[in-house]
Amino acid sequence: MYPYLIVPLAALPFPDIDPVIVQIGPLAIHWYGVGYIVGILFAWWYGRRLVTNPRLWRNGEVPMKAVDMDDFIVWAAVGVVLGGRIGYILFYDFARYLANPLDILAVWQGGMSFHGGFAGCTLAMILYARSRGIRVWTMFDVVAAGVPVGIGLVRLTNFINSELWGRPSDLPWAVEFPNGGPFTRHPSQLYEAALEGLVLFLALRILTHWLLKLKQPGFVAGAFVAGYGLSRIFAEFFREPDAQLGYLFGGWLTMGMLLSAPMVLFGLWAMARARRASPASTAA
Repeated sequence: MYPYLIVPLAALPFPDIDPVIVQIGPLAIHWYGVGYIVGILFAWWYGRRLVTNPRLWRNGEVPMKAVDMDDFIVWAAVGVVLGGRIGYILFYDFARYLANPLDILAVWQGGMSFHGGFAGCTLAMILYARSRGIRVWTMFDVVAAGVPVGIGLVRLTNFINSELWGRPSDLPWAVEFPNGGPFTRHPSQLYEAALEGLVLFLALRILTHWLLKLKQPGFVAGAFVAGYGLSRIFAEFFREPDAQLGYLFGGWLTMGMLLSAPMVLFGLWAMARARRASPASTAA
């Protein structure tokens, strides 16, 4: 399939990390699940910090109470898990689950879509914000600012699970994945962890704490959406497409690219809209 590939002599071995942290009888705790839990808890903690810091908000008026973030955490968890699972089923492996509907419940086997989780969490934010009388765009901003940490953690657990690995490569940092065939491959999970996690979080931190963009409702959320979309599209050039999908339309396009492109456009629109709606200086 890749006749041009030369396997490097100094490829990096895959680290011997058990995907299961601890197992007691039938109960197993996986790094993958812990990544989601820690990511959600961090976003909750970080959101509380944002809404209790008057300096970040226009005229020093915080838009919600810390208890609002406490109550939202359950909504967020349900939205992320249900949306992520449903999104994976619909976008990536519908035929399999249609033939084996009971597999839908086997979430411990993996199978989560970021784009589905994003849609599910967005719906949860809209419903929750309206039920509490909170401005929806502000709710988006507060949650989006902390989400990249969870994304980065989950990408690291994808690496530990030896899943979603990259395309064959002969670069010095290519990795021999145990289930990746006879090729060394890009550790694309680590690329995504760095871009979608660390870099995106730091960029949003600059927007919230240095440029004070929380004073322009929707700007931070737009930056997150556009930033994730761009990062994901870039990473897809190094990531092996899902086997059941391959490249779309017989070319180089992947499902990840197809789903991320509208995110970039929407994020740019949201940032422009926020600037128009709040023309005054963010330092005001």
